[in-house]
Amino acid sequence: MSRRAALSAIGVGAAALTGCRALNESAPAARSGDGAAVLGNRASSPGNETMPWDDKKKVSDSTGQIQGYASKTSVGRGESIGFHISSHRAQTCTVSVHRVGGHGGSGTRLLLTGSPVAVRPRTRPVPEAGTGLIACDWPVSWTLRVPRSWVSGIYVAVFTARDGHRACTPFVVREPARRSDILMVVPFTTYQAYNVWPHDGRTGKNLYRGYSPEGVWGGFEDRAVKVSFDRPYSQSGAPHWFELDTSAARWAESAGHDITYASSLDLHEGRIDPSKYRVMMFSGHDEYWSADMRGCAERAVAAGTHLAFLTANNIYFHIRVEGSADGRPGRVVTCYKESPDPAPGPLGPTSRWRQLGADHEHAEQGLLGVQYNGILKKPVPLVVRESDHWFWSGTGLRDGDSIPDLVAVEADGFDPAMPRPAGTRQTLLSASPYADRLGRRRTQQNTSLCVDERGTIVFVAGTFYWPLALHDPQHVNQHVRRATHNLLSRMLERKRG
Repeated sequence: MSRRAALSAIGVGAAALTGCRALNESAPAARSGDGAAVLGNRASSPGNETMPWDDKKKVSDSTGQIQGYASKTSVGRGESIGFHISSHRAQTCTVSVHRVGGHGGSGTRLLLTGSPVAVRPRTRPVPEAGTGLIACDWPVSWTLRVPRSWVSGIYVAVFTARDGHRACTPFVVREPARRSDILMVVPFTTYQAYNVWPHDGRTGKNLYRGYSPEGVWGGFEDRAVKVSFDRPYSQSGAPHWFELDTSAARWAESAGHDITYASSLDLHEGRIDPSKYRVMMFSGHDEYWSADMRGCAERAVAAGTHLAFLTANNIYFHIRVEGSADGRPGRVVTCYKESPDPAPGPLGPTSRWRQLGADHEHAEQGLLGVQYNGILKKPVPLVVRESDHWFWSGTGLRDGDSIPDLVAVEADGFDPAMPRPAGTRQTLLSASPYADRLGRRRTQQNTSLCVDERGTIVFVAGTFYWPLALHDPQHVNQHVRRATHNLLSRMLERKRG
């Protein structure tokens, strides 16, 4: 079945393809009399998109009105995935499954709703001594066998309790046997690194912070060094910065791209053959990478597959992915950071990639061309450079023009003291000064594009807000849309020999 036919089969249809014509039209910047670009040139908003996991009847980790987690981060068509659900009291719950994508402007599509299942309070684990690991041992409440007619995508299981509370958990449906133009990789390892469940005033931990034994929300010394996928995501269940990935997926599908999806665990566990794709797109905050994940990305470039990183702070921490206590693989993310790692692998301990090896030989800039250089105090404009490059074609932007508030949260920049991709020609497409979050240090953000001798491209946006500018109603920007269209058009214009 073709991609378009498959999408139509689940109700997407031709409406998902309406973005192509608009993206081929020029979107020149408005200008003042002195020739400077006028800020705030935005595309029309995509409209109000329904988010089935958003609800006015809020769920809290303290009460746990209804929460659950998935047995896998991704599942193939025809395979099964289990959902482990707990409620604050014995009652019934229904599980509905939604796909995130273009879907004619609605943003999501309801695919099925299961029959009510009984749920009740489940035991909350205490952090493991020494590691802070919090792993639930809840039984499976509801099982989904994914229909073979469903296409690859970002899916969300929504748990709706009889008393009206609602929460969710995401997963990916994959099609690893099918070649597609683009493989979008969803950063589940980073989702889990930031997950602080249960943020209940006494228990929760992630790889950054946690509660002390006295129940005080502490700092680095109270963090976990291991986090488990066997627990819900905090509060409503939408992971931290999930909107980056959903915004990118909605834009890409609305633009009619041939796209399949994978989780970062699929890269780690060897389910991805990068030669099947013309582009591997990393759509969100993709900070935590194992050696196997990075090896997959490096094999992609060697095979002539382009890489597109749409945010910043990519491939920053080196991690191990380990099994659960009962032996299920891929359920624990381990990162000791500055603490001594008791079991370092061949590359070294689970610390920052740039700290591994001699002379920073494994620094992320060696693959990406730029690397993380700071957290912003507040959003600042992205300042354009190399405006005659094909990347900026049709935007009407000139050197020194700025796109408002596009550089935000975290930023990347080029560091001349670090390795850069060998045998490539690099173009820095922006040079955006910013102050760090304490206002004490000023540095520069760079959007980067590296091209090797065969024409294989590695692109890094270098800011968190790039995928939001593609589709999110509060951030959408025509210049970013056009530039990203130019990028993918160049990446997809020739088939490899």
